[in-house]
Amino acid sequence: MNTTRRDRDPEGRARNARPRDGLGRPLPYGAPGVERQPEGVVRTPGETLREAQRLLDAGLPFHAHEVLEDAWKACAGEREEERELWRGLAQLAVGLTHAARGNRAGGARLLRRGAERIRAFSPVYGIDVGGLVEWARGLAGRLEGAAELVVELVADPGIDPVIDPVIDPVIDPAAEAPRLVAPRPGDAEGRG
Repeated sequence: MNTTRRDRDPEGRARNARPRDGLGRPLPYGAPGVERQPEGVVRTPGETLREAQRLLDAGLPFHAHEVLEDAWKACAGEREEERELWRGLAQLAVGLTHAARGNRAGGARLLRRGAERIRAFSPVYGIDVGGLVEWARGLAGRLEGAAELVVELVADPGIDPVIDPVIDPVIDPAAEAPRLVAPRPGDAEGRG
């Protein structure tokens, strides 16, 4: 019988209270971590996009995923048709999270799944659907290409694919952060 005590939130639901790093990985109890996003926050679509973009730009795609997940879960009733859009955006953020953690296959899979989920949507709230699909497919292709290269070269005793950055590129989540909102005329960065 497992007698390990589980962490619980104030409502009594199981919730891991361990601190997390910037990519959402659990750290030992007592270690300094990155403050987690509060769950269940209801935001307007514009607020959601601004907060998610701020977190992506800061290299915190796991936290951006949580913000986008709140929007996905909040879509009910009159906004039900948007549910898959927000779910797809959350998948893009968590795909970037997996890529930055070194999980190339999982990251590529989530990026492609998120791109497929959002591609049929017309731009709404200024979301750059076409640009995001292109970004996700491009990064997924790079991740898959790196994975294939590692498999081919792993037999070469002169190459250590775990530490060779040419073969096993480190994905910098801030440098790879997509633009969620299409640039407006006169706004080169698309921070609408």
